[in-house]
Amino acid sequence: MRNQTIEAALAKNPHREQLIKHRFFEVVDEKAFSRDQAEMVLGQWWHPLHYFPNFLSKLIAVCPQMEMKTAVTHILNQEVGEGDPARAHERFFIQTMTDAGFTKAGVSEADMTPATRRLIDGYQRATDNHLTGLGFLYGTEVADLTMVAKLGKLVRRTTGLKALPWVDIHVKQEPDHVETAGHTVGLRYSDEELATITRGAEEMWQLWVGFFEELRNRVV
Repeated sequence: MRNQTIEAALAKNPHREQLIKHRFFEVVDEKAFSRDQAEMVLGQWWHPLHYFPNFLSKLIAVCPQMEMKTAVTHILNQEVGEGDPARAHERFFIQTMTDAGFTKAGVSEADMTPATRRLIDGYQRATDNHLTGLGFLYGTEVADLTMVAKLGKLVRRTTGLKALPWVDIHVKQEPDHVETAGHTVGLRYSDEELATITRGAEEMWQLWVGFFEELRNRVV
């Protein structure tokens, strides 16, 4: 299978479509959330955001090829601030949300819901196999900007705040993340290996669908 073919197949995968067109995002478009509802959503989002650098670090450790390690390291470097911890994505998140009037405890210390726990468990298991881990990575990057943009809309509608540095850093870096993750998918694999990558991406998308389904049930 040609590299471009696997990337195109993943980008058009119905599980990805199910995620980026999830009914939760329709709720975000249709109604204003209370501050308590918005804080609950943000508090659950914190957990995959906080774990993602750990996932990337473990993926680097299990990847057998330097090309894979280099690509994932590039994404990790941006996630943790490119040498400046104050510019790490999770620091941007906390600063943005506390500036918007949410409590630090509410957006970064909430207990995980069952669906959030399943999502984090999935990311933890994914790095047992580098191919599954690459599927999780690519699947995350090709959906992340949509998810972040919708959460940004939720925050703006709830608070009236216009400037959201956490959203801005994603808009700036996410296209590069997608391209870099594509480099790992674009290496030479057997059909069996490509199938494992695809299954990894599909599992990740399904876990995210469950995450947003649970959030929707809590706010509707």
